[in-house]
Amino acid sequence: MMSSLGMSGSKHWFLWIFLALGWSCGTETKEKKEHSQLVTESGKEPATSLLEQPASTLAARYCTGCHLLPDPNLLDKATWKTILPRMGHYYGIYANDTLRDWILEGGRAGQIVEQKGVFPLTPTMDTLIFKKISAYYLEEAPAKLPLKEREESVRVGLPYFNLKKPGGKTKNPMTLMVKMDAPNRFYISDVGRSALAIMDADFQVLKTARIPEGTSWIHQDDAGTLALVIGTFNPTDMDLGYVMQLPEGPGDPTRILVQNLQRPVHLDRGDLDGDGRDDLVICEYGKQTGGLSWWKQDRAGNYQKFVLQNKPGATKAYIRDLNGNGRQDIIALFGQGDEGIFIYHNQGNGNFVEEPVLRFPPSYGSSFFDLADFNDDGHLDIIYTAGDNADYDPITKPYHGIRIFINDGRNRFEEEFFYPLPGAYKAIPADFDGDGDLDIAAISFFPDFENAPEEGFVYLENQGNGNYEASTFPGSSAGRWIAMDVGDMDGDGDLDILLGSMVFGSDYTQYFDQWVEGDLPYLWLENTLR
Repeated sequence: MMSSLGMSGSKHWFLWIFLALGWSCGTETKEKKEHSQLVTESGKEPATSLLEQPASTLAARYCTGCHLLPDPNLLDKATWKTILPRMGHYYGIYANDTLRDWILEGGRAGQIVEQKGVFPLTPTMDTLIFKKISAYYLEEAPAKLPLKEREESVRVGLPYFNLKKPGGKTKNPMTLMVKMDAPNRFYISDVGRSALAIMDADFQVLKTARIPEGTSWIHQDDAGTLALVIGTFNPTDMDLGYVMQLPEGPGDPTRILVQNLQRPVHLDRGDLDGDGRDDLVICEYGKQTGGLSWWKQDRAGNYQKFVLQNKPGATKAYIRDLNGNGRQDIIALFGQGDEGIFIYHNQGNGNFVEEPVLRFPPSYGSSFFDLADFNDDGHLDIIYTAGDNADYDPITKPYHGIRIFINDGRNRFEEEFFYPLPGAYKAIPADFDGDGDLDIAAISFFPDFENAPEEGFVYLENQGNGNYEASTFPGSSAGRWIAMDVGDMDGDGDLDILLGSMVFGSDYTQYFDQWVEGDLPYLWLENTLR
């Protein structure tokens, strides 16, 4: 996430936590003993009868309780072989007696995970059932994922925009977030330098402050500016994140509003309980644990937490009145486990009811979504990206990309558009060319560097009737783009694009040295419409 923190690094594929896949562990004698004792989750059907069922039936039985059934064809054999051993950990199946202790973090982070019972001390499912389902996935998975060639390649040469870049280098850029503040001002957060800076359009630093591990989100409204501090960039269950109110002028204090957050990545502000005071909704991405919560503000300006969903992977959440009843609802994206978009319908008096409106397979790597009216019917549609590829050696996935889901007016959404973009991390809709329809600016943190490295940034110009023309700027692969914002940087009335690069991992060595040197750590694309 990161600003869309799909970046989970070593989150150990928690998105498969409820997937009933196992891996051989222990001796045959131990397995037989466990097999004779364990029954199904209902406590009624012996495991012996279950083993007589086809592996696909067992997979459907155990894999759909909390997320969509993953098809073996969604990953290649090598990737399945890599991740399957990790799945046993969530069912108390470990390769040796010391592995569980090694998996758990030390200190408070490990205590939080222990309290949630993420890693059972003893097996909670028959190991032979694990092995049968595991063998099924390995047998059915393709050796390599089939990739469909795009009908038209991305044109190098960006219409309507001029490239504005800093005069010097910034070695090892670790940009976590960029946010346009006003004409000629933008925020930029660098994880490696633990800094939040304000720069002008010429990339001159106007002000800087040390922020532990960086700021993941800036929220601005009439009530002021909030900074969401991630607390720690590396995957962990530690609760070091917090929300602070930034000073509006010289001498104003910096106030901490909420703290003890688990890697928070996004927030929104609005009156959720109708008491006239603005509340907060905060996404805690976490690692093995996390959640989505709303925070009620009292008369003294203090906040009390109310959990909406107690699971990791909360990525984006917006406060909107989705059904026009005068109450503010919440719509949120989760990028782990039960990947999908969920509406929390406001029932009044601070009560919410969850409804899943879109669900995605757990291999998608949901990374971002936003709301916009694409067909001009007065109802908010959804633009969504799938592209998180950081849990194992990255592979190019044909289902990664940008999707648009159209609202039927009753908050039921149907996919109308798909643009394949491996590693898609963010897609912002806006009328960049001034013709009255929505174009799309998109970034990918894991593009197909072997075949299409220029697709780290793609501009999709709306041609009407669901058609878009794709282009990018020359040298776009000189940065590894993870952060993006849209706004009027130069105050001329049109929309510019701001990008930030992060050096992460050691893959794609062809470009790694260039990223480290910081030839293009951040930039803005000046719209030439006006």
